[in-house]
Amino acid sequence: MHYTRLDITETEGYQALLDAYRVDEASHVKRLCSQLQWSQATLDEVQQRARDLVATVRANRRNGSGVDALMQEYQLSSDEGVVLMCLAEALLRIPDSDTADRLIEDKLASGNWGSHLGKSDSLFVNASTWGLMLSGRIMAPLDTEQGQHVFRQFAQRCGEPMVRQAVRQAMRIMARHFVMGRTIDEALKRRDTDYRYSFDMLGEAARTQPDSQRYFKAYAASIHAIGKTVAEHTSPIKAPGISIKLSALHPRYELSQADRVMTELIPKARELALLARRYDIGLTVDAEEADRLDLTLAVFAALAHDPALSGWDGLGLAVQAYQKRCFDLLDLLAELALSSQRRLMVRLVKGAYWDSEIKRAQERGLASYPVFTRKVCTDVSYLACAQKLLNYHELLYPQFATHNAYTVAAILTLAGDYRDFEFQRLHGMGGPLYDQLLANSRDLVCRVYAPVGSHEDLLPYLVRRLLENGANTSFVNRILDDQAPIESLIQHPHLQIASLEKISHPRIPLPVELYPDRVNSAGIDLHDTETLAALQGDWKRELQRINSAQHSPSSDADIERALATAHASFEDWDATEVEQRARCLENLARLLEVETPRLMALCTTEGGKTITDGVAEVREAVDFCRYYALQARREFTVRTLPGPTGELNQWRLRGKGVFVCISPWNFPLAIFLGQVTAALVAGNSVVAKPAEQTPAVAIAAAELIHQAGIPKEVFQLVLGGEKTGRRLVRDSRVAGVAFTGSTAAARSINQSLAARDAAIATLIAETGGLNAMIVDSSALLEQVVTDVLQSGFQSAGQRCSALRILLVQEDIADELIRLLAGAMDELCIGDPARLATDVGPVIDAEAYERLTQHTDFLDSNARCRKRCALPEELPSTLYFPPQLYEITSIDQIQEEVFGPIVHLLRYHSADLDKRIDEINATGYGLTFGIHSRIDSRARLIASRIRAGNVYVNRNMIGAIVGVQPFGGTGLSGTGPKAGGPHYLSRFATEQSISTNTTAAGGNASLMAMSDDDS
Repeated sequence: MHYTRLDITETEGYQALLDAYRVDEASHVKRLCSQLQWSQATLDEVQQRARDLVATVRANRRNGSGVDALMQEYQLSSDEGVVLMCLAEALLRIPDSDTADRLIEDKLASGNWGSHLGKSDSLFVNASTWGLMLSGRIMAPLDTEQGQHVFRQFAQRCGEPMVRQAVRQAMRIMARHFVMGRTIDEALKRRDTDYRYSFDMLGEAARTQPDSQRYFKAYAASIHAIGKTVAEHTSPIKAPGISIKLSALHPRYELSQADRVMTELIPKARELALLARRYDIGLTVDAEEADRLDLTLAVFAALAHDPALSGWDGLGLAVQAYQKRCFDLLDLLAELALSSQRRLMVRLVKGAYWDSEIKRAQERGLASYPVFTRKVCTDVSYLACAQKLLNYHELLYPQFATHNAYTVAAILTLAGDYRDFEFQRLHGMGGPLYDQLLANSRDLVCRVYAPVGSHEDLLPYLVRRLLENGANTSFVNRILDDQAPIESLIQHPHLQIASLEKISHPRIPLPVELYPDRVNSAGIDLHDTETLAALQGDWKRELQRINSAQHSPSSDADIERALATAHASFEDWDATEVEQRARCLENLARLLEVETPRLMALCTTEGGKTITDGVAEVREAVDFCRYYALQARREFTVRTLPGPTGELNQWRLRGKGVFVCISPWNFPLAIFLGQVTAALVAGNSVVAKPAEQTPAVAIAAAELIHQAGIPKEVFQLVLGGEKTGRRLVRDSRVAGVAFTGSTAAARSINQSLAARDAAIATLIAETGGLNAMIVDSSALLEQVVTDVLQSGFQSAGQRCSALRILLVQEDIADELIRLLAGAMDELCIGDPARLATDVGPVIDAEAYERLTQHTDFLDSNARCRKRCALPEELPSTLYFPPQLYEITSIDQIQEEVFGPIVHLLRYHSADLDKRIDEINATGYGLTFGIHSRIDSRARLIASRIRAGNVYVNRNMIGAIVGVQPFGGTGLSGTGPKAGGPHYLSRFATEQSISTNTTAAGGNASLMAMSDDDS
């Protein structure tokens, strides 16, 4: 296992950041509170300042913008607020009128706009509400009365274009409120002389090299434009500046690609910094996701120590108070300023990615969160960091980005007469607060963070701003709300903490506690440098333990011995209490987590799995163990059923006998153990045959199974290929088969079981699919690209759930192909033991040959849109390049193609139903993806498609046990779904026992019942 180490993380001063990354929230918040031991006089002064600020803002609210009032009326706590979010995010990007109309119909018809009419003092809000209400009524489904039916037809014929244009214009008005200008020249002309400015070129993270180059040119052009407006001898503090996102300058700005980033991005960032130095203006590196902080600091430190940038105090960094590391990060920045002999600008913000940080940690099963789970904890962090920033004022220039009147009051109180700092606000927000503050205190300074760009590029930024400031807990929202008492807005956060029963949010459990009835599997944080260093050491030790000897197939005598032993042990195991069987699975889960590095190394060396896939593999196996243990306790206990008096009627599930479990090579641990543990906990004895390509993984798992307490005679492992499998399934002692693999092999097993002169056996088959994804023109293409890369090319496309057919609405097909081809260029193909690798090898030469034959066919019958180039030096010849082909018909793909090939097919919006029929007609039904912002359309497609797993606006791989039960229908499997509530019952037989309790001479309990018994 190899990864690129960042030198900055190896320094002594960095250890505090590493320790604080996912530190316990309660202890860390208490530490921060201990820094805020203010006197009562200070507390009173802060509150009075804040009280005066809020009262003045409310008194002058009519001077605020209409959009401020609109956000206050349509909070995110209302359905209508959510509707505005969806419209703002998607509408301006949709190229075709039909999809735009469907989006408007879907969103506006779902809102109760009339309930907001007349509730605001703002003419803008009431006019907007009236328009939305009218539009909603035009679009809303009407009842069956004839007059309304006629009106509906009229509105659809004549009204929808009008409504579409009106809503588009409303969204543009909202967009203009938040964007300073479509170009930097336009933005510079709109400046208010009362404020300073930091301009930000709109756009999300680059996904392609052309994207990153476009952003670079935009930054450079803006620095030139800003610099030409700056008077001579103006310092970076007084001059307008620029903010840059490092993720916009490199398409793979992530820790796993640190080697590329440090080589390719630093020269770009340096060139921009030199340009800013030339004009002596400020350049601030924006804060991004917590995963990227180490990388950001490595780049930032390189710029700070660059001799060519010495003597320039315009270099700045944004830091996020909601990150637990922020307080200690300021110490590191002070040390950096000292060692680089410069004063650094530091913009202190609350943070803009809180919801995604919480979700990401939960999905990865991490020990804790990198951010605080309560807003009040973030407020405490902000105050503690602000206080420290003021203390470091000689080394760090404080820039306080906040819209919170209490925070402003606290900073002014802490600063006293000191004024060498500035406040910052977002363009379009916080104006009423700072207008009155600057009017009353001419020695105070506020800088506006001003986005520049087209309205289409604005939308992701706009949605983020509205989410932050339109939420019903947002200070920007509540400061204008008369229903929120002023006293509730000026409470001391560190004193509020003392009143909490639990400091962390009670409704945001730790990732390990995500599920209420079982422990979540523990992940490995591949974005934490300490974790990576430990994993690398463990990996090296485990490689020395791995036995590289060849594993011979089991002989006929071995197979017979395994079957006979399993058959003989069944009755005793079935009679074992379910609690004991369940505990064995939980023991196995613990052993798997302890042995994670060894199992990952095996999956990589034998199965070609990447590091990321290896973590997911072990986690899924652990989840299977715990979920099936939970289900067994629920389902395999004896139940008493209602019936007539004098009878005891009981029902229970029991094991069936000997189960043969045949698992594939692409999930050599997870599916292997998923089958085996389900069969075992249900009371069956098991003979398991893993794929012949990955025997070592199965052998390691078998050792852990026995260590967990499963008797050796109950679980038997045999090795071999198709011949071994045929020998097992034909045996009359086999009561059932659990199989995962090809449809053809499942059909053969079914025929073999039917041909036996034995009891009818159970077959649980999970097979492949021609998995499709539909993308309509309302979809966010950047998200589609990410999801297609993951669904089609992760694991080298060797997942039964992988994307095979990408159906794209004609209106956006060319643009999506451009984006996707550019993103494919950035895929890293290579040794799966390297953290940087995205795509490893295919499993063997036979698989490689099948893929080659398929691309030969496509080269003659389809259009190759993109074929990734393979690096010159690769560890083996089994690397197959990810490829994108455009086909003209679904009929061109007759069977599953198990590898990194995605087939793109265009469709017209009017032909959507026809395309769904064609997908269903293939007979496969495993996974299916939908990318659409039109909820009603997504629901309709999901209702019509015959697929076992449907994924909306996300990737279509990586089903989570107990959350997304996995399995298909038709040619894709028999069901029930693995990791679902009905899976264990398929491994069991039912038994009812009815006992006549009066057989000994009467119904004593009935006879003894008194008249007054209730």
